Amino acid sequence: MIDAVRYRPDIETIGAEEEATIAALCDAFDTILETTAGDYGHAVRAVHAKAHGVLTGEMTVLPDLPPELAQGLFATPGRHAVLMRLSTNAGDILPDAISLPRGLAMKVLDVEGARLPGSEGRAQDFVMVNGTVFQARTADQFLSSLKLLAKTTDRLEGTKKALSATLRGVRAALDTLGLESPTINALGGAPQVEPLGETYYSVTPFRYGDHIAKFSLAPIAPAQRARTGETIEIAGRPDAIRETVRAEMAGAPAEWAFRVQLCRDLERQPIEDPTRAWDEAEAPFQQVAIVRAAAQDSWAPDQVARIDEATRFSVWTGLAAHQPLGNINRARRAPYRHSADFRARVNGCPYYEPGGA
Repeated sequence: MIDAVRYRPDIETIGAEEEATIAALCDAFDTILETTAGDYGHAVRAVHAKAHGVLTGEMTVLPDLPPELAQGLFATPGRHAVLMRLSTNAGDILPDAISLPRGLAMKVLDVEGARLPGSEGRAQDFVMVNGTVFQARTADQFLSSLKLLAKTTDRLEGTKKALSATLRGVRAALDTLGLESPTINALGGAPQVEPLGETYYSVTPFRYGDHIAKFSLAPIAPAQRARTGETIEIAGRPDAIRETVRAEMAGAPAEWAFRVQLCRDLERQPIEDPTRAWDEAEAPFQQVAIVRAAAQDSWAPDQVARIDEATRFSVWTGLAAHQPLGNINRARRAPYRHSADFRARVNGCPYYEPGGA
């Protein structure tokens, strides 16, 4: 196998217009945040507003990893408590008949090491979706998509439902041809799959100590694997996903393999273009940890208050050894903090960063 690419600061290409684009992203987030806060009388996240389950669990870093995998958080075997949040990607609280990509955010606690600038506490966050690519290649394309979402936030719910049903048909037709469209999925054409059976991906690259990697969580518990690809019956159930996850987690534990995909060729596994999947034949995923969640109430009020309300998740919370890379990641830093600060201010509930003030 080809050696993993060594990280160096000059692998990123920073555009002259990035700062202006990031400021415009914050403005678009404000439109979504202010609209939804006015509607609900309560501030929610600008993206991934609707949670379907919140979990507590444990990550076990595997022993005896080879040097290229024993990096950053994963350099030392051991156990860490984790907080997890399952969601969909819209900025408003929509009925589940509007089918959208699934998200999984995880906060790994009590992590040692030098931290990213401005990263409080002692946690490492991972933010993933159930797809291998991002819908926009550049931050300005991401801004265009977000502006469209901002214009339709809290509007045209009936139209969104009808469009979602149509797009699911289009997506199914593409599936028969072996094709995938992240844009169709993001607009409401995603399949109504079981969240606990899905594999999740960071989509964007990160520093991995001496190397560069993407991350993934893949289900390994038999009950979860049995649900992979299954769909949820949504008709007449606006919170069907939450109800399904709650029933499933009450009955059986969940378990995932945490995997890393090391970059081995900067041309074939680019840093600045997250619309290009890294071919697993050339850059295979390799397991470095196991994440387990015991059977539990995934919508217990105290856990909802702790994880859904008082916790924020950001790819920029964590170790310098896992610095986010690429223009999409750079564009996520200020807007996501902006969104969290808005929620804290409007709700009068400062978010809690474990190990921080």
